[in-house]
Amino acid sequence: AYEVMKLMLDDFTEEELKDIVSKLASDKSFGDVLRAKGIVASDEGEWFHFDLVPEETELRRGAADYTGRICVIGSNLNEDAIKELFHVA
Repeated sequence: AYEVMKLMLDDFTEEELKDIVSKLASDKSFGDVLRAKGIVASDEGEWFHFDLVPEETELRRGAADYTGRICVIGSNLNEDAIKELFHVA
């Protein structure tokens, strides 16, 4: 069975978010991540959209329909590690 994890987030720099998404895609200590997506605020007042599927990630800037949220789908998700990665207490 797949798990779905949703988080509310703070602002990020572009480099921070690139690093986070890269780690989420490649580091199995976060679980078997099949899909992750979200819209998070940048530290510059814009919005970052990211999409992650196995072996492919995309990060772009754009408008926000909703704000500061991500969704991670997979199995054996390490929710505490994922929360720490995104700076959620």
